[in-house]
Amino acid sequence: MPWFVWLLAAGVLGAAEFFTLTLAFGLLAGAALVAAVVAGVGIGVVGQLVAFGVAAAAGLVLVRPVALRHMAQQPLTREGSDALIGKPAEVIREVTATHGLIRLSGEEWSARALDESLVIPVGALVDVMEIEGATAVVHPRELLP
Repeated sequence: MPWFVWLLAAGVLGAAEFFTLTLAFGLLAGAALVAAVVAGVGIGVVGQLVAFGVAAAAGLVLVRPVALRHMAQQPLTREGSDALIGKPAEVIREVTATHGLIRLSGEEWSARALDESLVIPVGALVDVMEIEGATAVVHPRELLP
């Protein structure tokens, strides 16, 4: 089979992948490209079919499950107020269990202490433990000895 037939098959399979997004047709298109290279080198139809079959099997059995698993995972980046969790802040008005003010990422945020028994003084460094609406729930940073 001529190499350009394999290239045509790869193009058709690639287009099918574009419309279905299954990852299967894309891997088959890659296998057709492998067969096109084998055909271009001058190996016969049986060798081309073997190359296509091995490349397709390797893609569908080894690559596709890993790719699907990675696509199903949640992204590691956090956005919005969730991105502020774990960030350091400075107390600019005493923080208690009910009120306070901190400077967080260059902005002033209302804050309250995570531990209701704590009173965190002005100037103390805190870590943001969670965000509840427009209020940062904070805990004082541990001082290293």
